[in-house]
Amino acid sequence: MSEETTVDTQELGEKIVRVIKTIYDPEIPVDIYELGLIYDVFVNEDNEVKILMTLTSPNCPVAESLPMEVEEKVKSIDVIKDVEVEITFDPPWTQDLMSEEAKLELGML
Repeated sequence: MSEETTVDTQELGEKIVRVIKTIYDPEIPVDIYELGLIYDVFVNEDNEVKILMTLTSPNCPVAESLPMEVEEKVKSIDVIKDVEVEITFDPPWTQDLMSEEAKLELGML
């Protein structure tokens, strides 16, 4: 692999986060990253991505579509080979996971 095609995984991670920040919870006007729904993003040297995320509740109306949207949008980054989105409720989401920005946006600060 030539140096030009090698993608810095940190740079790729930042790209992934930027893409994730375009996805919103339909019930809350804040993106899912700022809401704290993304627990972890792993990128291996083959540019395969695994995203560990949660939902605001197990009965979330977008429980089916939100992970798919995350997967599709992240897959749209040219260099990404594969994306796996895993949903976990351990630990369960709480408002404490929200960023200051999200709390501010929702008038919680």
